[in-house]
Amino acid sequence: MKTFVLGGGCFWCLDAVYQKTRGVSEVVSGYTGGQLANPGYEAVCSGMTGHAEVVAVTFDESVVPEEIILGMFFASHNPTTLNRQGYDVGTQYRSSMFYADDEQKQTFEAAIARAQEDWADPIVTEVVPLPTFYRAEEYHQNYYAKHPDAGYCQVIINPKLAKARKYYAEWLSV
Repeated sequence: MKTFVLGGGCFWCLDAVYQKTRGVSEVVSGYTGGQLANPGYEAVCSGMTGHAEVVAVTFDESVVPEEIILGMFFASHNPTTLNRQGYDVGTQYRSSMFYADDEQKQTFEAAIARAQEDWADPIVTEVVPLPTFYRAEEYHQNYYAKHPDAGYCQVIINPKLAKARKYYAEWLSV
């Protein structure tokens, strides 16, 4: 099993995509990359803690290759906008990849190079060492599955799921 910690805007979006991905055993929404110990949602949303909203995606690479996990990451958000995903603005929504070791760093950098071919603008995704990961509050975990009819899910997450399905249908359960 391998775990990648990825930030692509609101963690609900990435969570929704990876929860439906074959070979993914766990997706945990959380916060990392900031200065405050044990941050909460309100503090992170203020933009003052330095944390990014992220997901820790644990997957079996004998079932789903890491290139697919990372390809889905770049298909599920806009990695060319600095500190912004749609209407979500602030450093907490930055495109980010947090590596656990040098091998992951190289894997992430290679994924950015591959993904750049699909984007006209430069990718601004940060690749930085993984500091402490803090699990987000329980109501953020598996949010889309719990609230599929919520406005945010309908307007923001559904189009991202549709895009992931377009390119990665064979890897998605629905």
